[in-house]
Amino acid sequence: MASLKHLPAVKGAKVLMVGAGGIGCELLKTLALSGFQDIHIIDMDTIEVSNLNRQFLFRQSHVGQSKAKVAREAVLKFRPHISITPYHANVKDSDFNVDFFKQFNVVLNGLDNLDARRHVNRLCLAADVPLIESGTTGFLGQVTVHVKGRTECYECQPKPAPKTYPVCTITSTPSKFVHCIVWAKELLFAKLFGDKNQANDLNVRSSDGASSSKQAEDVFEHRKDEDIEQYGRRIYDHVFGYNIEVALSNEDTWKNRNRPKPIYSSEFMPNDLSQQNGNMEKNGAANDISSVSAMASLGMKNPQDVWSLKENSRVFLEALKLFFLKREKEIGNLTFDKDDQLAVEFVTAAANIRAASFGIPLHSLFEAKGIAGNIVHAVATTNAIIAGLIVIEAIKVLQNDTKNYRMTYCLEHPTRKMLLMPVEPFEPNRSCYVCSETPLSLEINTHRAKLRDFVEKIVKAMLGMSLPLIMHGSALLYEVGDDLDEEMVANYAANLDKVLSELPTPVTSGTMLTIEDLQQELSCQINIKHREEFDEEKEPDGMVLSGWTQAPSVVKDDKESIANAGSTSNEPPVEAEKNDEIEITTGKKRKQSEVSEAVDPDLSSVDGDTRNPDKLQVLDDDDELTIFDNWDSVTNKKIRMQ
Repeated sequence: MASLKHLPAVKGAKVLMVGAGGIGCELLKTLALSGFQDIHIIDMDTIEVSNLNRQFLFRQSHVGQSKAKVAREAVLKFRPHISITPYHANVKDSDFNVDFFKQFNVVLNGLDNLDARRHVNRLCLAADVPLIESGTTGFLGQVTVHVKGRTECYECQPKPAPKTYPVCTITSTPSKFVHCIVWAKELLFAKLFGDKNQANDLNVRSSDGASSSKQAEDVFEHRKDEDIEQYGRRIYDHVFGYNIEVALSNEDTWKNRNRPKPIYSSEFMPNDLSQQNGNMEKNGAANDISSVSAMASLGMKNPQDVWSLKENSRVFLEALKLFFLKREKEIGNLTFDKDDQLAVEFVTAAANIRAASFGIPLHSLFEAKGIAGNIVHAVATTNAIIAGLIVIEAIKVLQNDTKNYRMTYCLEHPTRKMLLMPVEPFEPNRSCYVCSETPLSLEINTHRAKLRDFVEKIVKAMLGMSLPLIMHGSALLYEVGDDLDEEMVANYAANLDKVLSELPTPVTSGTMLTIEDLQQELSCQINIKHREEFDEEKEPDGMVLSGWTQAPSVVKDDKESIANAGSTSNEPPVEAEKNDEIEITTGKKRKQSEVSEAVDPDLSSVDGDTRNPDKLQVLDDDDELTIFDNWDSVTNKKIRMQ
């Protein structure tokens, strides 16, 4: 229970929790036991079996039910007199607008993705409500405090970017198992089961002029009169046999590389496929999609076994068959989900067959799922520690104890005999486009890029806007909303397919675009700079956004790191400091305490201090995480102690 001097602030507080997963379960319990009386929870997820080993408020009987609602019921059993209001919904729904956020004294995040975090950060800024962020990954964790005008917002600093790979590496010259996973998940799975209208680089290879031929495109279509097993073998032979032979025809590619081996189904499977059919009766009820499994059909049980090439081939063909026989209605709309057993089996088998072709060691389904889902396995104790730290900071915020706000990092190995490292918060970043409204700059080929490219790759993917509105001066180029009439919707749809320089109000070099998101109450300006050519490997999007700072990817690949922003980092890896003092920043900077007394209202006109992009940052809660190879170098960076 919180100490007596805290009770008035705690009891009278109205708190919003976003997320009822690994951190959320611990947090709700700790809030209730600390004396909080009015708690609201938003979570869109339902309980899965895999949650039960760490999300202790849930039991086997709760599987399939709302996390928010079950968490409420569990806590009310030992704190029946407090008020807990659950919302089984997406925090990005229009119901959770700025007015909704204004009713709370503090918002506590326990989310598992960057997009939702950015959305909540912007709503808290617009509503002027303090936000306490958190995240865990394995033994690592962090809690940060974000108060408008006093500390940096969640987006003031770049976040470690998930690793991306050049298309040519994925499609033609894989050298690591992760390359095979990306190929199987993002290209093959999407090509067979995803949106047919989505651009797909499965057949794109350097120096392969025939790869875009009609024959290469048609091979993935399931013919009406074609037996599903024959179709599966045709796909197998095309992607693992024919495509490899086409790649081998380019001799220059293999001068300094090991040549791959084409693999055909006839090498491992009998011509009469009925001899190798799985038993579909083992897949449970016909309508129970979650129980459909190629492993079950084939009598394979241990996910930690490394399958032989023949076993991978059988799983590949069986999984493909089951998708068409048991889940045909979903085909065309599927995206890979790490919790979809059949999807994981298909991707594992496809990745292993490709790995065998290129001489790369095979992996078990358990290992492949971890790579494909970017999973760092959760540690329940870390979640409990982080939840406790969130409540400590929440009490400080409610008491307006600004001098004692702390960002706290949970480390795997002691530093100065400490596992918890408190750091004084930083002042707002004056070049942050979210809280300081600093203009951004975009290099783009205005004669080639379409408005759709700009909306999808910049406005939505990089800026994280959900309902964008794009203006050129007083001219409205694009808008999203339920209140638009049919004519407006048609006009904006037509604009999407127009080249920027050919829009009704042309966008050319020097144009200043205003981008707004009315739901987030966020507005920013982008200065357009025309650029003719881009490096296809280093700048695959064909555009570079400046002023919006995304960290270089933490994972290194062949001494070159390609970030999502389409730029590269040539900085050497950070080496561990042999020093007891810990510091997380390298540039000169004022601390939050130096500006808490008097905040300059016009910070956007001043250049920001240099910031270190390798600041320790845990991206996600325990459910879905980006894998980082060099956390040691990150956590060994100095953190300035108070």
